[in-house]
Amino acid sequence: MTDTPRLAPIATEGRDPRTAELLASLRFDPDGPDLNLFATLAHHPRLLKRWSAFGGLLLAGGVLPARDREVLILRTAANCGAHYEWGHHVGIGRAVGLTDAEIDALAGPGAAEVDDTLVRAADELHADAEISDDTWAELAARYDAAQLVEVPMVVGQYHLVAFTLRSLRIQPEDGGTPIPGLDS
Repeated sequence: MTDTPRLAPIATEGRDPRTAELLASLRFDPDGPDLNLFATLAHHPRLLKRWSAFGGLLLAGGVLPARDREVLILRTAANCGAHYEWGHHVGIGRAVGLTDAEIDALAGPGAAEVDDTLVRAADELHADAEISDDTWAELAARYDAAQLVEVPMVVGQYHLVAFTLRSLRIQPEDGGTPIPGLDS
């Protein structure tokens, strides 16, 4: 990945008041900096507002267990080579109970040992845009209808994020964790 973003994050002094308010609402720390992802997507504030509501629902208000959601997200980030996405979700994964060994495994061929069914679902969606009947049956034995809807939505949402991050060449904030075994 090159170090040059295709679109630079909008600088604080270049924001109209509504965009500044929107970005302030997306900060994890009210006094902290804006994430490069959000400050870049602020070039299209209406889209950022609507997308962030959808992504926020999946991330903070979804019905999948948080650990399962993070397995899907980390595997998707690895499948897409999205270092920025990976780096942000390593800490979230730890916070919801994934070990460092499990997180590292999600980057490579040992991922199935973390959760074979979820990894297969993410991999099948990545490769074929569909979950196979066998994997679906395993998911259906484990989740209710709302959770089943959410599985491909989470993977799809984080594909969208990965495609955007990589295409716009959004740079990780300082201290981001790259995907193990994958060159930046």
